[in-house]
Amino acid sequence: MPTKTLPKAKITALGCYTPPRLLTNQDLEKLVDTNDQWIMDRVGIRERHIAGPEMATSDMAIEAAKCALAQRGIEASDLNTIIVCTVTPDMFFPSTACLVQNALGARGAWGFDLIAACSGFVYGLTTGASLVAAGAQRKVLVIGADTMSRIIDYTDRATCVLFGDGAGAMLIEPAEDGDDGCGFIDFVGEVDGSGGDFLKMPAGGSRMPASHETVDQRLHYVHQEGQQVFKYAVRKMYESARELLGRNGLTLDDVALMIPHQANKRIITAAADRLGIPPEKVVMNIELYGNTTAGTIPLATRDAIWQGRLKKGDLVLFAAVGAGYTVGASLWRWAF
Repeated sequence: MPTKTLPKAKITALGCYTPPRLLTNQDLEKLVDTNDQWIMDRVGIRERHIAGPEMATSDMAIEAAKCALAQRGIEASDLNTIIVCTVTPDMFFPSTACLVQNALGARGAWGFDLIAACSGFVYGLTTGASLVAAGAQRKVLVIGADTMSRIIDYTDRATCVLFGDGAGAMLIEPAEDGDDGCGFIDFVGEVDGSGGDFLKMPAGGSRMPASHETVDQRLHYVHQEGQQVFKYAVRKMYESARELLGRNGLTLDDVALMIPHQANKRIITAAADRLGIPPEKVVMNIELYGNTTAGTIPLATRDAIWQGRLKKGDLVLFAAVGAGYTVGASLWRWAF
């Protein structure tokens, strides 16, 4: 539902974290039958950040959250809500949001985990913006964090080259009269459960609990039908972006930047080409991080700011497609 008639919610701070250890294409050459040129040509990734054995998803989420809070100059106790978007929680329960809330000392905040795979951060931003725009909350911290290296089969060259670990957090607050229209504009979302088998981790849930058999069959790792995912992702990223712009009376000329989920270079390039948006308006940093699932959009946004490509007042289009299938696109007028 468009929220144009509601008070706007705006993004006021951004923080990110990636583990220090790097896994390069040369490292992967020692594990599977692959090489740097093959990986760069097909997915555009040169290196990924990998969490050490002592680090879990909540640890990265906490570091990203601290960066966002420091940038805004507020304390964790000022937060009302914490939303953690992840498919790699520390454990099934309690939620990662509970672990983050406790570690930060955000005593007045409630929170929850949101599972939408690679679309998770777009869904989380929209949920947070809706809470703020409705007047229910004033400070919502949305975190996208995934430790994908824990669910990747490093004997499968089709998937092990794709993923990395990382986290990003954005703070959402009410827009003010002097913000010149900056903030959340609109959102398009869709799910298509018929695509569930094309990208999944089969075991570990109530359908297929962990057992010696599931471990032996390597069912606790990501399984992907790459061609099916590619075709769907390109089509839906295009369709959701066109729908979102069209119903708000906007064109690609109005968009300063498109910040897509960083799945792989070919998906991003194909979707951008189909949209007709020039490369200079598309943020792509997958070469340095790989696919960090819910972490890609905040990491890409952070890098766009560092590069001087994103400034206050710019119209930003976030777009993502993930397992499920899940689809999400949102429009924001950047506020800082």
